[in-house]
Amino acid sequence: MADDNVQSFRVGDVEVLRIVEWRGPYVPAGALVPDCGPEVWSAHEEELVPDHREPGGDRAVVALQTWVVRSGGRTVLVDTGVGNGRERPGNPLFHQREGDFLDRLERAGIRPQDVDVVVNTHLHGDHVGWNTRNADGVWVPSFPGARYLLPAADDHHFGPEGGYAGGVRVDDRLVYEDSVAPVHRAGQAVVWDGEYRIDEHLVLEAAPGHTPGSSVLRLASRGERAVFVGDLLHSPVQILHPECSSCFCLDPRQAAATRLRVLERAADERALVVPAHFGGAGAVEVRKEKGGFALNRWAV
Repeated sequence: MADDNVQSFRVGDVEVLRIVEWRGPYVPAGALVPDCGPEVWSAHEEELVPDHREPGGDRAVVALQTWVVRSGGRTVLVDTGVGNGRERPGNPLFHQREGDFLDRLERAGIRPQDVDVVVNTHLHGDHVGWNTRNADGVWVPSFPGARYLLPAADDHHFGPEGGYAGGVRVDDRLVYEDSVAPVHRAGQAVVWDGEYRIDEHLVLEAAPGHTPGSSVLRLASRGERAVFVGDLLHSPVQILHPECSSCFCLDPRQAAATRLRVLERAADERALVVPAHFGGAGAVEVRKEKGGFALNRWAV
């Protein structure tokens, strides 16, 4: 495709498209993945610069993006980015952002009414923003015919029953009220727990740690596999050092254990690992090496 913000690849009979909402240097790498010291980032400079760490600087390069999966005649969106016009006082990058994400979807041939399923791997603000749009001052679902699949543990934790994640961050309440609650009110929310099968190729599985309800989406078709891991990974450095969790993980120890388990299976099955935020190539095959993992093949 000519659009640099859209790339695609196939997994068996299933087409996968990457729609980038925003990409660029973000926060210092050591702040994003604090468990990895400066020596770790320096040791892996060849694998990380320039796509995942800025040249001549210290900031991690990340992307806000949605993965579109066309499977069995359905169009499935995996995470929906930040969205427009959101009050996010805790994050200047997300606060009152205005972009052309829906136009980018349409240029890739995906109209809002064409979307059948929306998967939110977890309910952080950069994964649910385009769940909704502002229609004359009211937040309504962006995709009127879609089922929105919400992990039950996150729906409880970030919703009113969980006190909007205990009220620690004001953004959590705002995110739920403008990007999740409207989907419930519209009757389009499907709250799931443990495992949820979408179709013959796609199944959601719980993968807690980053948030209580974090999940992965597994794809299998004609002997080929991929796993969409959400925020289990923010940088390839976490594949090379899976014990390192991001600053956004609510339970870093559990996130590390989940990450190790998911990477072990991905390596054994030769599944593409598809994270939510890699700034350069967005999907990678991993292999086992010297008791750990190495980067094997990039897809896009």
